[in-house]
Amino acid sequence: QVQLVESGGGLVQHGGSLRLSCAASGSGINTMGWYRLAPGKQRELVAIITNAGATTYADSVKGRFTISRDNAKTTVYLQMNSLKPEETAIYYCSVATWTRYWGKGTLVTVSS
Repeated sequence: QVQLVESGGGLVQHGGSLRLSCAASGSGINTMGWYRLAPGKQRELVAIITNAGATTYADSVKGRFTISRDNAKTTVYLQMNSLKPEETAIYYCSVATWTRYWGKGTLVTVSS
Protein backbone atom coordinates (compact mmCIF):
# COMPACT_ATOMS: atom_id res chain seq x y z
CA GLN A 1 0.00 0.00 0.00
CA VAL A 2 1.28 3.46 -0.92
CA GLN A 3 0.23 6.67 0.81
CA LEU A 4 0.60 10.00 -0.96
CA VAL A 5 0.68 13.42 0.69
CA GLU A 6 0.51 16.41 -1.63
CA SER A 7 1.27 20.02 -0.80
CA GLY A 8 2.04 23.32 -2.44
CA GLY A 9 -1.15 24.32 -4.18
CA GLY A 10 -2.69 27.74 -3.79
CA LEU A 11 -3.55 31.00 -5.49
CA VAL A 12 -1.09 32.66 -7.83
CA GLN A 13 -1.27 35.44 -10.36
CA HIS A 14 -0.93 34.97 -14.10
CA GLY A 15 2.77 34.51 -14.80
CA GLY A 16 3.56 33.43 -11.28
CA SER A 17 5.15 30.27 -9.94
CA LEU A 18 4.25 27.46 -7.60
CA ARG A 19 6.02 24.31 -6.46
CA LEU A 20 4.02 21.18 -5.74
CA SER A 21 5.35 18.33 -3.62
CA CYS A 22 4.17 14.77 -3.19
CA ALA A 23 5.65 12.49 -0.57
CA ALA A 24 5.09 8.78 -1.03
CA SER A 25 5.37 6.08 1.59
CA GLY A 26 5.52 2.46 0.62
CA SER A 27 7.65 0.17 -1.49
CA GLY A 28 8.03 -0.74 -5.12
CA ILE A 29 7.58 2.82 -6.33
CA ASN A 30 8.45 3.24 -9.98
CA THR A 31 7.11 6.13 -12.04
CA MET A 32 5.84 9.22 -10.22
CA GLY A 33 3.97 12.04 -11.80
CA TRP A 34 1.39 14.78 -11.83
CA TYR A 35 -1.95 14.99 -13.56
CA ARG A 36 -4.54 17.75 -13.50
CA LEU A 37 -8.28 18.08 -13.78
CA ALA A 38 -9.61 21.43 -14.88
CA PRO A 39 -13.29 22.43 -14.82
CA GLY A 40 -15.12 21.03 -17.81
CA LYS A 41 -12.12 19.08 -19.04
CA GLN A 42 -10.78 15.56 -18.81
CA ARG A 43 -7.90 14.66 -16.55
CA GLU A 44 -4.63 15.11 -18.36
CA LEU A 45 -1.02 14.19 -17.84
CA VAL A 46 1.19 17.09 -16.79
CA ALA A 47 4.54 15.39 -16.23
CA ILE A 48 5.99 12.07 -15.13
CA ILE A 49 9.42 10.89 -14.05
CA THR A 50 10.75 7.36 -13.92
CA ASN A 51 13.09 5.80 -11.39
CA ALA A 52 15.89 6.35 -13.89
CA GLY A 53 15.08 10.03 -14.10
CA ALA A 54 13.52 10.03 -17.54
CA THR A 55 10.84 12.68 -17.85
CA THR A 56 7.80 13.24 -20.01
CA TYR A 57 5.85 16.48 -20.22
CA ALA A 58 2.61 17.59 -21.76
CA ASP A 59 3.38 19.78 -24.75
CA SER A 60 1.54 22.67 -23.14
CA VAL A 61 3.93 22.82 -20.16
CA LYS A 62 7.28 22.12 -21.80
CA GLY A 63 9.80 24.80 -20.97
CA ARG A 64 7.76 26.13 -18.05
CA PHE A 65 7.29 23.15 -15.71
CA THR A 66 9.99 20.93 -14.25
CA ILE A 67 9.43 17.60 -12.55
CA SER A 68 12.04 16.14 -10.22
CA ARG A 69 12.51 13.52 -7.51
CA ASP A 70 14.57 13.45 -4.35
CA ASN A 71 17.50 11.09 -3.93
CA ALA A 72 15.39 8.61 -2.01
CA LYS A 73 13.00 8.67 -4.96
CA THR A 74 10.01 8.90 -2.67
CA THR A 75 9.16 12.57 -3.14
CA VAL A 76 8.27 14.14 -6.44
CA TYR A 77 8.20 17.85 -7.12
CA LEU A 78 6.61 19.94 -9.82
CA GLN A 79 8.02 23.42 -10.32
CA MET A 80 5.50 25.45 -12.28
CA ASN A 81 6.55 28.75 -13.80
CA SER A 82 4.75 31.27 -16.00
CA LEU A 83 1.39 29.90 -14.93
CA LYS A 84 -1.68 30.71 -17.00
CA PRO A 85 -5.30 31.13 -15.86
CA GLU A 86 -6.35 28.14 -17.97
CA GLU A 87 -4.07 25.99 -15.83
CA THR A 88 -6.36 26.42 -12.87
CA ALA A 89 -7.11 22.86 -11.86
CA ILE A 90 -6.81 20.24 -9.20
CA TYR A 91 -3.38 18.71 -9.51
CA TYR A 92 -3.06 15.05 -8.57
CA CYS A 93 0.06 13.15 -7.69
CA SER A 94 0.19 9.62 -9.05
CA VAL A 95 2.59 6.79 -8.33
CA ALA A 96 2.99 3.52 -10.16
CA THR A 97 4.03 0.30 -8.50
CA TRP A 98 2.38 -2.91 -9.64
CA THR A 99 -0.73 -0.74 -9.66
CA ARG A 100 -1.41 2.99 -9.67
CA TYR A 101 -2.07 5.15 -6.66
CA TRP A 102 -3.54 8.65 -6.60
CA GLY A 103 -3.28 11.48 -4.14
CA LYS A 104 -6.28 13.49 -3.00
CA GLY A 105 -5.26 16.43 -5.14
CA THR A 106 -4.21 19.99 -4.48
CA LEU A 107 -5.96 23.01 -5.96
CA VAL A 108 -4.00 25.44 -8.07
CA THR A 109 -5.79 28.67 -8.94
CA VAL A 110 -4.21 31.09 -11.40
CA SER A 111 -5.84 34.51 -11.43
CA SER A 112 -5.89 36.69 -14.54
